[in-house]
Amino acid sequence: MNQQPWALILGASSGFGEATAIELAARGMNIFGVHLDLRETLPHAREVQDKIRALGREAIFFNLNAADEEKRRETVAQIREVFEKTPGTVRVLLHSLAFGALKPLVGAEDVASKRQIEATADVMGHSLVFWVNDLVMNQLMGAGGRIYAMTSEGGGKAIPQYGPVSAAKAILEAHIRQLALELAPFGITANAIMAGVTDTPALRKIPGHDKLAAFAKARNPHRRLTTPEDVAKCIGVLCHENTYWMTGNTIRVDGGEGSVA
Repeated sequence: MNQQPWALILGASSGFGEATAIELAARGMNIFGVHLDLRETLPHAREVQDKIRALGREAIFFNLNAADEEKRRETVAQIREVFEKTPGTVRVLLHSLAFGALKPLVGAEDVASKRQIEATADVMGHSLVFWVNDLVMNQLMGAGGRIYAMTSEGGGKAIPQYGPVSAAKAILEAHIRQLALELAPFGITANAIMAGVTDTPALRKIPGHDKLAAFAKARNPHRRLTTPEDVAKCIGVLCHENTYWMTGNTIRVDGGEGSVA
């Protein structure tokens, strides 16, 4: 029996998640989207769903905290119900959650608290593992599955006030390596995507983001910033069945930005 291909996008209503949802829909996948939006940003989340449906694909979105264990399990149960009605499989999981504390770690009046550091690591790092485990154990993702997690150059460098997020990105990359090892027997690959500096809502929250963007644009061989669409198109290509031997990597999608001193 043929199974309908679906992508599960964590962080589907903006940035890399939004662009990838639309790109994968254009390539024939239905989309489950997880996002966290309040009243003022909900209309845009609906616009993303409308764009997916305009491409002839299904769009089922869940507005919730992706790191909430109960909400995650409820969402996985709903995905299972969808597949019981019409057989399907999660071909792609994209982890693109941008929520974290942007504060110094020490030496200032307002430093990141223990709770903020742990919450940042949980949302932007550890949550990947729990979503993957639930999908695999519920047989919602099988052989041919592709897992991608958005990381950044800041995961390996020190940037002012980026400490909690930097640690979370390092955690995320470590999880990807371990998942690649443990998911190999299932025929599922796991890779991190390191995008170049991109003008997204998440970037604009970083103190001094304008200077980061200007520096990235100056050193990028293409003399421009990376766009969410640049990254989405690459993920669309990487989803091909012939990439089964590409796993456990951190893949740069930055137009050569990271290769320039």
